Amino acid sequence: MDLLDSLVAKGLRRELPTREEALAVLSSSDEDLLDVVAAAGRVRRQWFGRRVKLNYLVNLKSGLCPEDCSYCSQRLGSKAEILKYTWLKPDQAAAAAKAGVAGGAKRVCLVASGRGPTDRDVERVADTISAIKADNEDVEICACLGLLSDGQATRLRDAGVHAYNHNLNTSEDTYGDICSTHDYADRVDTVQQAQAAGMSACSGLIAGMGESDADLVDVVFALRALNPDSVPVNFLIPFEGTPLAKEWNLTPQRCLRILAMVRFVCPDVEVRLAGGREVHLRSLQPLALHLVNSIFLGDYLTSEGQAGQTDLDMIADAGFVVEGTDEKTLHGDRAADTASVRQPDEQASRQDLVSVRRRGTGTDLPPNA
Repeated sequence: MDLLDSLVAKGLRRELPTREEALAVLSSSDEDLLDVVAAAGRVRRQWFGRRVKLNYLVNLKSGLCPEDCSYCSQRLGSKAEILKYTWLKPDQAAAAAKAGVAGGAKRVCLVASGRGPTDRDVERVADTISAIKADNEDVEICACLGLLSDGQATRLRDAGVHAYNHNLNTSEDTYGDICSTHDYADRVDTVQQAQAAGMSACSGLIAGMGESDADLVDVVFALRALNPDSVPVNFLIPFEGTPLAKEWNLTPQRCLRILAMVRFVCPDVEVRLAGGREVHLRSLQPLALHLVNSIFLGDYLTSEGQAGQTDLDMIADAGFVVEGTDEKTLHGDRAADTASVRQPDEQASRQDLVSVRRRGTGTDLPPNA
C-alpha cells in the first residue's frame, strides 16, 4: 500500500507525515488493520527495538479536585464512587512505589489531583521523592501535579523529578467542550515550563470523548510541535457519575488505528499505552505492543488495571522484553539521558469492564504490581 510505504519511510527518517496521511490511518478499514499495525511496528522497532518500558502510578491525593474536566472521575461534582483521600505521607508513597519497582517498573509517576500544587505541596513531593530514592536510587520520577506557577518547575527538578506530565488531552478547538476551569493554553504553558526547567516533558491525549478524526490529528500534531519525550495515549474510561459516562464509542480496532497514527506522527518518542487499555483493547492488547514502547504496570489513578504479572506475561508472550534500568529509553540522537468510529448510541455501555480501584494507596489492601 503506497500510503503505508510512505508513512514507514517518513517514520524511519523522523519526518512528519501530512495531515491527510494521518487522517487516512484513522479511516483505514478493519481489513487493512494488520497491515497498518505491521507498518507502524516497523517504525517502533527502528527506534525502540522490542523493549517495553514499565511505569507505575502512585496516586498521592485522590479525588476532591476543584477543576471540572468532564472525563475525570476526580472532577468537581463527580458522583463516581472512587477512593478519596488527602496527601499520602512520604513513607506510604514510598511503600507503594517500592511495590511497582519490584514488579519491574523503571519509572514511578507521582500524581495528585487539583488545579496545581501549592509551594507546600511541592515540599511534600520533594520529601516523598527522598523517601522513594532512599530505597530505589535509580528509579525515574515523573510528577503530575497540574498547572505549575513560577519557579515550581525548577524546584521540582531540583527535588529529583526527571519528567513532568501534563496532557493536552484533546484539540485546542474542542478543549472548551471538556473543561471550563482552565484552558488549552494553560496546559501548553505548563509543558513548556517543565521543558524550560530542564525536565523531560510528558504530554499526551485522551481518545474516545466524542472527538472527530480531525481533532485527534490536531492534538497529535500539536504534541509533535511541543516535542515531548513521552506521549501517553489514554482511552476514556466512562465512569458513572461523570458527564462522559455514556461515551462508549471506542472499539479495539479503533484504538489500534489511533495508536498507529500517533506512532507515525511521533516516531521516535516514548508512546505509552495508558489508562483504558484493558477496557477498550481487551484481548487485542498484545497487538498494541507493536505500536507502543511503554505501558503502565498494574492499577491506574482511580480504576484497576489487570494484574501486574499478567502484564509481564503478555509482554513475554508477544515476544517483547522489559526495558532495564540501565537502558536509555530514547534514541541517543534525540535525548542524551532519557518517545470509522461508532456513535455513542451504537455501542452499549460496558460498565462491567470498569473496576473502581479499591486496593493499594489509600486502603489497607496490598497494591497491584
